[in-house]
Amino acid sequence: MIKHMNTYIIRRRSGWLALACVLLATSLFPLHADPARVARSVPPWVRDGVVYEIFPRNFSPEGNFNGITARLDDLKDLGVNILWLMPIHPLGEKLRKGTLGSPYAVRDYYAINPDYGTEADLKRLVSEAHKRGLKVIIDVVANHTAWDSVLMAHPEFYKQDASGKIIPPVKEWTDVAGLNYQNPKLREYMIGMLKHWIDPGTFDLDGFRCDVAYEVPTSFWEEARAELMKVKPDIFMLAEASKPELLYQAFDADYSWPLHGTLNEVLLRGAPASEFKRSWEESRKQFPQGSLHVRFSDNHDEARAVARFGAKGALAASALMFTLDGVPLLYNGMEVGDATESGDPALFEKLPVFWKPKERPPLRQIYQGLIRLRKAYPVFRNDRVIWLRNSDEANLVTLMRLDSKDEFVVVINFSNRPVIGWVEVMHDREFQPVKMAGMPEPPSDCFPLFRLNGFEWRIYHRTVK
Repeated sequence: MIKHMNTYIIRRRSGWLALACVLLATSLFPLHADPARVARSVPPWVRDGVVYEIFPRNFSPEGNFNGITARLDDLKDLGVNILWLMPIHPLGEKLRKGTLGSPYAVRDYYAINPDYGTEADLKRLVSEAHKRGLKVIIDVVANHTAWDSVLMAHPEFYKQDASGKIIPPVKEWTDVAGLNYQNPKLREYMIGMLKHWIDPGTFDLDGFRCDVAYEVPTSFWEEARAELMKVKPDIFMLAEASKPELLYQAFDADYSWPLHGTLNEVLLRGAPASEFKRSWEESRKQFPQGSLHVRFSDNHDEARAVARFGAKGALAASALMFTLDGVPLLYNGMEVGDATESGDPALFEKLPVFWKPKERPPLRQIYQGLIRLRKAYPVFRNDRVIWLRNSDEANLVTLMRLDSKDEFVVVINFSNRPVIGWVEVMHDREFQPVKMAGMPEPPSDCFPLFRLNGFEWRIYHRTVK
């Protein structure tokens, strides 16, 4: 520790000057490809949100809407406030994959999967969620349908090859047929369908997570957004995409797929932790000013994070996702460390979340703490992120979140080995560790020096005077 102290002291003064320059530069010259182009204005409840993704088939033993409604108090207590239901429509049977088929092979956009319940069950779920201050959005699969979709009565709605044969949107997606948005009648049908689900007189849903939104023409999404806002002005539109143009007019937020890819590179393939900063800065340059990204380490397309990274590695990943700018996401079961098989081909089967795995950290308490911190301090809901220099850029991530009232420093060890190090930050002696429920109590007298075990992380706070 003495060696690290000496090195830190030598660099301290130059580090303060460098950090001051960084703070000034980021406020005067935001990292955007075209600062004149800004992302659309986002409803405050979206920017302040924490998304919870639910696979109705696997969330409860019942595998239906009522199984979700019964757990609304638990979800409210966890702290999430936006519930995303994966596709709720009847599944196609023709050319389906696996035993039950993909929930993303939709047979009828206007109907409800009978395995999930009735229209009344869904309306009750939405109503009870709204009573608890929770919003509900559903998946919309606008790019393709099942091969036995009711829309097959209109072959002109589909993409076709030179011989007039309907084709999948991607060769390997053999269980679905691609829709053709060059057809204005299809656009009209799809916009009418979207209005149906958010209409306060029908289901009163709060928005949509739009599957493979990048495969559907941006012009359609912009047209749809304008029409949907006439029905519900504060609708939330989430794009499963990383495509800058979607955030100008059509969508409130998209997926931070590049940063998720970086997670896998660092934790699975040995890339240096400095890649997080590079990835974040690259996205900041590419996207319009004010862009909002959903931050995630786990979802239905991937093997569970605890299976990929181990419980401690998965928690380190979540610590980064919850303290960066953007909107964090939890996939059902993350709060207990569920490791049930996920992604293709598990997506096509019934594999319920295992809610009582053994030998896990107190994850629910920790996530509750991260969410409470995010709600209590606006710094975690703005877009100001300062990446701080540290003693071991290959293994450590150190960043600051700040506003005019508070500054927080986040320190994460992305290696599986103990690390002794330091971070360069102004006013270092004024920072105190944040006590997180379920986490060991950190020492209060060492910062900006620290010792972290493998995958350990800490958050430090300073009130701006």
